[in-house]
Amino acid sequence: MESRNGKEQELTRITPEMLKSKTGEFDLESILFLKLRGLGLQDLGCIGECLNLERLDLSDNNVTHLAPLSSLKQMVALNLSSNRISSLEPLASCDNLQTLNVAGNLLCSFESLQCLKGLRRLESIRLRDPVYNLSNPLCANGSYRVAVMDTIPSVRVIDGERVTGTGSDLYHLCKDIDNSLKRVSSSGAIEVSGAIKPWVEEGYWDLKPTQSTIIDETYKQFSDILRECKELSKRADDTIAQAERTLSIRGDTNSYVF
Repeated sequence: MESRNGKEQELTRITPEMLKSKTGEFDLESILFLKLRGLGLQDLGCIGECLNLERLDLSDNNVTHLAPLSSLKQMVALNLSSNRISSLEPLASCDNLQTLNVAGNLLCSFESLQCLKGLRRLESIRLRDPVYNLSNPLCANGSYRVAVMDTIPSVRVIDGERVTGTGSDLYHLCKDIDNSLKRVSSSGAIEVSGAIKPWVEEGYWDLKPTQSTIIDETYKQFSDILRECKELSKRADDTIAQAERTLSIRGDTNSYVF
């Protein structure tokens, strides 16, 4: 009976023998890529000894604790989807982590994401995967994507959708403006009106002289982005016009386009 229990425990625990059999490597530190999907694993065992591991797939298992992953400093991509994880704390030391999939787990609050705040290279995180019907309790909050951006500033892709580019820059810029105005307003330097106007007269956005260098710098960034948008719009108009000219030429049976 004891030997049977021992075998069952070995099957649900990562062992050096398992890793060597899966990869063909004799030295655990030589393993760079590892796929352990759907093996019923509960205990990560010796996975922390794979010090040079860069990509790890542990999806579709029964993992609850991630402590052994804390030593994997070289890890770039980690798939933990469809497990029973409620804490990501050990991942705080995975400095090179860029992509993280934790859809289909037991993450209940935004506080559970705070430990990822220091991962400056983390650009993509998946908490929900509608294709496979995977989610986390915290995704029940309709504004969870905004909360993720606030908690992990480096993130550029959430649940497979990009939040990078001008849109993302404007989001963070507006957040900075809002915070700056709140600070200045509380000091009595500027009084902020609560009324929101959808259409404003010319010159409304012109910055009035202030003693706040934060607002001055933020306004400069905002102006630069607006100028970039106008330039992109002009290029788009030129491209459309060129396409229309090309199509009109193609419509002429006596003309040839190469």
